[in-house]
Amino acid sequence: MSVGPYCVVADDAVLGNGVRLGAHVVVHPGTVIGDGVEVQDGAVLGKPPKLARHSTAPRDGGDPLVIEAGAVVCCRAIVLAGARVGAGAIIGDQAFVRERSRVGEGSVIGRGSAVDNDVVVGARVRVQTDVYLTAYSVVEDDVFVGPGACTTNDSTMSRHDRSYELRGALLRRACRIGGAAVITPGVEVGEEAFVAAGAVVTRDVPPRGVVMGVPARLVREVGDEDLLERWR
Repeated sequence: MSVGPYCVVADDAVLGNGVRLGAHVVVHPGTVIGDGVEVQDGAVLGKPPKLARHSTAPRDGGDPLVIEAGAVVCCRAIVLAGARVGAGAIIGDQAFVRERSRVGEGSVIGRGSAVDNDVVVGARVRVQTDVYLTAYSVVEDDVFVGPGACTTNDSTMSRHDRSYELRGALLRRACRIGGAAVITPGVEVGEEAFVAAGAVVTRDVPPRGVVMGVPARLVREVGDEDLLERWR
C-alpha cells in the first residue's frame, strides 16, 4: 500500500492490497477500498451526507462506501458514504457521487459530473464531462451520456409536499444522449435510441428511435449498422 503525504484515514476503514492514496486524501470511517484501487490527490471518500431540512431523501447514507478492486477515484472527487463503485470504474476529477448510488463495473464518470442519491449506473457506461444524473435515475449497461447533459426529476420544481414522488430518467441499454441534452422527469429513453445534442426530451423515446429538437421529435430509426454489437 502507498499513502501520500497529509492523508487522513479513519482507523476502521478497510484498505485492500496494493491501494494507492495520493496527497491530502480523506477516508471517512467504515469505508471499504478494494485491492489495487487508486485514489488521487485531494479525493474524499465516505463523506457522510448532509441534507437540507426540506430534502425528501433518507437522512443517512445507508451502508458504508465500498470501492471495488481496480477502480480509480481521481483528483478532488467526492464519493459519499453509502455509495458503491464497481470494479475497474473511474470517477473523474472533481466528480461527485452521492449516497446509495451505484456505479457499475468498468464505467466512467467524467470530470465535474454529479451522480445524485439513489442513482443506478450499469456496467461500461460512459458519462462525459459536467453531466448531471438526477436522483432516482437508472442508467443501464453501455449507455453513453454526452458532455453537459442534464436529467431532471421534479416537474413542480420544488412546489410540492412530501407525498410527491420524484421521478428520474430511465436510460435503457446502449442508448446515446447527446451533449447538452435535457431529459425531463420520468422520461424513458429506449434501448439503442439516439438523442441529438441540445434536444429537450419531454416524452418517452422508443427503442432505436432518433430524436432531436426542442421539444424533441422522432425523426428516424437507428440503423442496423450503428447498433452496439457492430462496434464492440
